Amino acid sequence: MYVLATLSDTAALPPSSFPLPTARALENWLNAKYSDRILPNVGLCVCFHSLISTSEGLIAHGTGLVNVNVTFRIIVWRPFKGEILQGTIIQSDREGGVWLGMDFFEDLQVPPSVLFEPSVFNVEDGKDESEGVWVWRSENADAENGKGYDEYFFDRNEKCLARVEMEVWNDVPPQMTKPAGAVEGETAVEERKQPYAVQASMMHSGLGPKLWWLGEEELAGEVQEAEEMGEADAGVGADGGV
Repeated sequence: MYVLATLSDTAALPPSSFPLPTARALENWLNAKYSDRILPNVGLCVCFHSLISTSEGLIAHGTGLVNVNVTFRIIVWRPFKGEILQGTIIQSDREGGVWLGMDFFEDLQVPPSVLFEPSVFNVEDGKDESEGVWVWRSENADAENGKGYDEYFFDRNEKCLARVEMEVWNDVPPQMTKPAGAVEGETAVEERKQPYAVQASMMHSGLGPKLWWLGEEELAGEVQEAEEMGEADAGVGADGGV
């Protein structure tokens, strides 16, 4: 999931960073530029890792900036094919399928073709299309609903496990242009593609909403354990522990 990427750049250090050690000033500059940024065919940059080499600093004429050529390593989030990711359902639609969000990434898509079969998009009477959810109809002759199948819902906010299938890279222009024929002053509505997205599947045993496989009690216990671990980590940090 996390890999190290080697990059080169020219850091422009402002005068305000001169009191800092050079390594710290470079780290701050690189983190400010790259953290939470997606690099094409590299991945989602998380944070600076280490310096490999630096040049002598050259003062830029008229600005006071010191330019330093630097080669460095950075931690990148880029899941590999077959990796199992955990996310929360944030959106469902008839065409796109199910969208999962993680704490730092919300472009994890599960298309309809790689959901459990057969799955249908269900919109309750009187509700808007945007409120619909995908439903897996698992064949069961003894189903309590008398329909010959059990229904398992991909409800919003459910925690799910999904298997990575492929990456999607899009060349996104820095600024969207107004479409031809648009009236002056009219706001252009155009879907903006994400520069990086991950497509995953939920069609194998153990994948999909964790509630299906763990049950309510076990899932609640898992959530409580995660919360306790988070509180313990926060306590260690507050006490100044290692």
